[in-house]
Amino acid sequence: MHVGAFVLAAQFPGQGQGEALHRAVRTAETAEEAGLGSVWLAEHHFVPYGVCPSAVTLAALLLGRTRRITVGTAVSVLPTVHPVALGEQAALLHLTSGGRFTVGVGRGGPWVDLEVFGTGLAAYERGFPESLDLLLRWLREPRVSADGDRFAFREVPVVPRPDELLDAPDGPPVVVACTSRTSVRLAAERGLPMLLGMHCGDEEKAEMVAFWSDCAREAGRPAEEIASAGHVSAGVAQVGDSRPGAAEALVKAMPGWLRQGLEAHVTVDGRPRRMRDPQEYTELLCELHPVGPPRWCADRLAATAERTGISRFALLTEGSGDLAATEENVRRLGGEVLPLLA
Repeated sequence: MHVGAFVLAAQFPGQGQGEALHRAVRTAETAEEAGLGSVWLAEHHFVPYGVCPSAVTLAALLLGRTRRITVGTAVSVLPTVHPVALGEQAALLHLTSGGRFTVGVGRGGPWVDLEVFGTGLAAYERGFPESLDLLLRWLREPRVSADGDRFAFREVPVVPRPDELLDAPDGPPVVVACTSRTSVRLAAERGLPMLLGMHCGDEEKAEMVAFWSDCAREAGRPAEEIASAGHVSAGVAQVGDSRPGAAEALVKAMPGWLRQGLEAHVTVDGRPRRMRDPQEYTELLCELHPVGPPRWCADRLAATAERTGISRFALLTEGSGDLAATEENVRRLGGEVLPLLA
């Protein structure tokens, strides 16, 4: 089982943005010290839900500060970035880190980001498959040209070539955030593993994994590739001496952060949006994920792995909003929960 930390750089009420970013960096450093296998970095724009606007930039910093742990984006939002630019950055990090970088990509939302970056609503509604395919070609081919609806350019050489890393010649792994059957099929047809959100329970994730496998088989993907897909399950982890105590640490802090963070999202076209009740959502996350004593957390992760077939986890550990508490949570996850999973 591969357990990692999911880092949002969440700005809790009363905190500064620099404080949130410092906690994000310390979470990653502590994760390596505690023996976790990976760190996954979120990306958001113009909202306190997460104050990291470039997951790939933060990944570069963390890869330079660590030596063992893998670092991935969860996710880089393709509709607001040029896929060649992201491909170049991914290749650079792949080569200079010795293969410790993973590219997680997603469609994002219909947010004002599309207006600010000049990509437009079409990039979100229709452009994701074209962007994804161009990114994959850039990471796998020596020369690339494009003749699509969004991107059209003459053939150019790929520099640097990610396949020059002898220990990982296939380039950086790519995962796709999936929230619908359309995105599941898109990932499956390309043989790409899914990143599934923390709002989903085991039953829903198991259904998405089964659907992914069916779509992959229909697309002619190799059986061994389907069997070893390496999907990632996002969740929340809070290790405490009791289940009520661990849940209380989250229920005290997360609703305020969720309320101000989610309310700050602005749609690009004024469409109405429905937000979950922050208190109910926090309580749901406490029920779905490893929140409690070490043995409970280990059993919860093992149960999810058995029910879904997913053995890779990206767990939000900063739900208390406090730096010292987050560091302790990560250390307990590594020192008290991971040994029980071995």
